[in-house]
Amino acid sequence: MSAPFTGPAELPFDTAIESDTNPSAEYDLYVELAKLSRPRKHYQQYYRTREANENMWQASQGLHDFLRAYFHFKSADWEGNQPHRLSARTAEAMAQMPTYYIMNLNQGMAETVTPYMPSEADIENNQWLPDAELQVYTDEYERIGFQGGLNWYRASILGASQKRLFAGKRIEQPSLFVSGASDWGVYQNPGAFERMQNQVCSDLRGVHLLEGAGHWVQQEQSEKTARLLVEFFKS
Repeated sequence: MSAPFTGPAELPFDTAIESDTNPSAEYDLYVELAKLSRPRKHYQQYYRTREANENMWQASQGLHDFLRAYFHFKSADWEGNQPHRLSARTAEAMAQMPTYYIMNLNQGMAETVTPYMPSEADIENNQWLPDAELQVYTDEYERIGFQGGLNWYRASILGASQKRLFAGKRIEQPSLFVSGASDWGVYQNPGAFERMQNQVCSDLRGVHLLEGAGHWVQQEQSEKTARLLVEFFKS
């Protein structure tokens, strides 16, 4: 859901002594993003930093308002979400994405989402995440912070030995992909959407991009998502 599974990287020929310290293409992207006329950074790069947890947990606008703006900014409710395929994983191409993915270099996520706080009327009319339900998230994150989830981004950088272990592996089980039609996550990694369908999943039963949903498809279009899941399980 929401992020196409690209599978492990292919292992190039004659790389048995590859070092974990070799510079990667991703690192080069980060350098190039910082060189843009409006210096930028990748959100995953930011989420791996020590300051990310504190920035969001102790957001200056308050945790509840931070979460509300973040959910709104990445949903179909924000009309600026008009995703499309990107030509390449280059700084110039990636910078077409909203700032919740390609952030301004000197801002944290709390500052990034501040300008996108929805109006009181929008909040009151929100059917897929009423304020009382959002409060459940607020209460839990106030209690535990974000570091547990952020550790996923730290762990997602595979070393050379792990790359060798998983190289060439595919998802052989029956699988299904569901996302929102307004979700930039489908295209944030150029080529991933196509690779998932053509190479990585050997028994992909369906690909569905649901209208009226952004990144939070299971909340924004809960009934449609549930129906697709039930149909998939029945198959």
